[in-house]
Parts: sequence; structure tokens; C-alpha cells
Amino acid sequence: MNSLKIKNLTKTYANGTKALSNISLEIENGMFGLLGPNGAGKSTLMKTIVGLQKPDNGSIFFNDVDIIENPTSIKEQLGYLPQDFGVYPNISAYDLLNHLAILKGLNDQKSRREQILSLLEKTNLIEHKNKAVSTYSGGMRQRFGVAQALLGNPKIIIVDEPTAGLDPEERNRFNNLLSEIGENIIVILSTHLVEDVRNLCTKMAIINKGELQLCGNPEHFIAEINEKVWKKHIDKKDLIEYQNQYKIISTQLQAGKLSVKILAKENPLNGFIQTEADLEDVYFTTLQKLK
Repeated sequence: MNSLKIKNLTKTYANGTKALSNISLEIENGMFGLLGPNGAGKSTLMKTIVGLQKPDNGSIFFNDVDIIENPTSIKEQLGYLPQDFGVYPNISAYDLLNHLAILKGLNDQKSRREQILSLLEKTNLIEHKNKAVSTYSGGMRQRFGVAQALLGNPKIIIVDEPTAGLDPEERNRFNNLLSEIGENIIVILSTHLVEDVRNLCTKMAIINKGELQLCGNPEHFIAEINEKVWKKHIDKKDLIEYQNQYKIISTQLQAGKLSVKILAKENPLNGFIQTEADLEDVYFTTLQKLK
């Protein structure tokens, strides 16, 4: 069982932006979802874990090794799929993976070839192994990103906004691949797409403005507010009146009408009907501190 322990992590940039404020997390094998809006501090946390920058304070231990003092130790066991990764033009998927595998220290030619072909098979790219990665579709490129992240059999993989821009079919395929990988190692999924976390992760955290707002099991958090979510269709012109009167979780336009979701322990009456809570309700409730 792999273990990542983050304690009291703090990072303030030179311009005064406090990107991380006293973050503490414990993560073990499986899919861990890191949710938060853009600018919440997710990417700063990822960069600090992988050793691209040092925190001002705090500690990170991976399998009982201090990786702030020994950043090389996690890099040897890490797979990283950033939000955007560049590829060399006109280089085939196989050749690029071979190049990256050598950089990762996979020096035995026979075992390197076997691993590359196995990963291309796993990511459903074996038929396209001789095509230039620069010609791949968005979904194929993301699957190639997973293949390169898995080179060297890492014990922890970090993926940053992996399904942004993918169509629903590619997104499902990609998520199934991540889920399969996450059975034996740590996979940290950093995203603002709530649905991906609900579908994939048994544990999650919500970060906002550099602070940890929530950490635990998604289903548990949904159950906590399940009988407190109510919705109603209203005229757009009445929104301010409702905002003054109720704890509004979210609003959504549906066929020209505004659908409003609110948080209330008791039946608010006034035409509201109770609705089943979902992880998006947990997310917005947490960000707005409505509880």
C-alpha cells in the first residue's frame, strides 16, 4: 500500500498571492479527486508534490520518505500528466515513448520495447503507434499522455484537468482507463469537473483560495445534505429576491426559465420541491460556505 502524507503545507508567491495555506492530506492507493475552481491552488499543490517547487513550510512524505528534502525519490516513482504537454512534430508515438523511457532510465532494450507495446495496447493506441502524436485527436493525445505517465511502473500518478475538451465518448474511455490504473497505485485527479470525481473517486478534497475546505468520501458528503436540497423554476427577474431570502446553491437556465436550487433543513414551501442531492450540490455548498 502506497502512502502520501502532506502536513501543514504553505506556499506564498513573490507577488503576495497565498497559493496554499496550511494544507494537510493523507492519500493511499486508489483514485483521489482534488476539486476546486481555477486559481484555487490545485496546480500549486501538484507542482509541490512532484518537486517542481518548494513550499515555504510543511512536509510531504511518500512511503515514509521526506520528498521535500529528497525530491528525486518521488520523481523515480512518479507519472505526471500535466494539463497541456507539448509533443515533438513528426515523431511517432512509439519513438516518442521510447525516447521518454530512456530518459526515465529504462535501459534494457527488450523490456523497454515490451513495456511500450503493452502501454500502447492498454491505451488503445497500438494501431496508431507509427503515427505522429502531433496528428492525434485530443482524446488520443490524452491517452498517449497516460501511456507516457505509466512508463517505468510508477507508484503515484498525478493528472491535471485530464478530460477538459474531450467529447463524452473519449471522456468515458479515458475515465475507465484511469479507474483501472488506480486499483494498485495512487492516482490524484486534479479537476474542476465534479462529475469525473463522483464517477471515479472514493476519496476527495475541495480546495478554494489555497485552503482545504473538505476532505473525505463523496457519497458521505452527498448523504449529509441529501434531504436539504430543494428546487424551483422562477422568473429571472425574481432572482435577487430569492437570493435575499434563501441559501441558493446554484442556478441553471432550462427552456428559458431559471431553475434554482437551495439549501434548507425544513420544507421552504413557496412552490419548492425536494430533489436528490449530488456532488455538484456539495461542491457549490462548500465553496459558498452555506452549511
